[in-house]
Amino acid sequence: MPKERPLWRGAAFRLCLLSAALLLCLQLGMRRSWCPEEKSRDPAAARAPAPSRGAEQRPGAVAVAGGGRRRVTYVRSGRRGSAAPACCAPQPPGSRRRKTVRWHIELQPWASPTPSLNYEASRFLKYISTSQISCEHMNLNSLKGYSQTAKKPWSVCLDERFSLIHRIRSKQCRLYSLGLGNDDNQFELSMANSGCEVHRFDPSIKSAHIQEGRHLWHHRLSIDWRDPNPAIAAHKLHSNTKKLGTVLSEFGHQKIDVLKADVESAEWKILENLILEDVVEQIGQLVFEVHIHWPGFEVSGNDSTVVRYWYSLLRELELKDFRLFHTYKDLSKPQMFLKKEAFNASSCYTLSWVNTRWK
Repeated sequence: MPKERPLWRGAAFRLCLLSAALLLCLQLGMRRSWCPEEKSRDPAAARAPAPSRGAEQRPGAVAVAGGGRRRVTYVRSGRRGSAAPACCAPQPPGSRRRKTVRWHIELQPWASPTPSLNYEASRFLKYISTSQISCEHMNLNSLKGYSQTAKKPWSVCLDERFSLIHRIRSKQCRLYSLGLGNDDNQFELSMANSGCEVHRFDPSIKSAHIQEGRHLWHHRLSIDWRDPNPAIAAHKLHSNTKKLGTVLSEFGHQKIDVLKADVESAEWKILENLILEDVVEQIGQLVFEVHIHWPGFEVSGNDSTVVRYWYSLLRELELKDFRLFHTYKDLSKPQMFLKKEAFNASSCYTLSWVNTRWK
């Protein structure tokens, strides 16, 4: 009979094969981790940060110095084929100043022990009719191209103690004009002819951006107290609206010498947004047409509450060192106050403030 092989020899053989396989795998793993080819690659490329949000990498146009491989970063712009005008090239998001967020203004105490429309209206109308600071030079007669054909007195303070007149002389002033329609633009033309950079925001114009002369731009854009909902596609929006702070950041403008607004009862919420986001600190003078024949867009409450809100907004401006220097009561408009013929009030006033921090 043939002699049987011991069982332990088969087990030992299998154990040797398994050990050899494990050693081979370990050797291959060590070679990969210490491969000189991987270590010799460009260290700058390894240290390069991942592209930021709003940028993407595509193969080749500009090579990065110090490496054999070419890396290119493209920054996304707006819609294809759309070029921003030279006056207002979009700025990268990282360059925009962050704002301190406030959610509501501080309401002033009631004008009387118990809420009363008579007391609130009396306090408010007295406030907007009383100058807080004197201004000796408010007309534009000295400016090149000025004409007396303007339908409304858009008064700015040109006293030497404030910065506007000096910036006009040095051709470094900037005016933002918010409105609808082109029936009364003499003030903007006069400022542009004097050398100021003028931007008119009017959603009714046909083209996105129109340049008129050297210093006047028209933008098909409505300034609002909120930005569009990002969940809604741009082509589904009824109009192009943005907050003023957003426009300033996108245009790369740090300051506005004059902000003129005739926005047909949207002024209260726009003014509230400028205060809450501290955008007013970037403005030298405000010239606003205010409408008081009704509460205004998205202003709610009974009549006494509405007037208290209006008054509180203007007091917030005062706390920001804005001083009222001129009031124009438009007698050509209906003499109405919150849908009532009362308090000898006009439905429309033009108010002018100067930021006394701007010297």
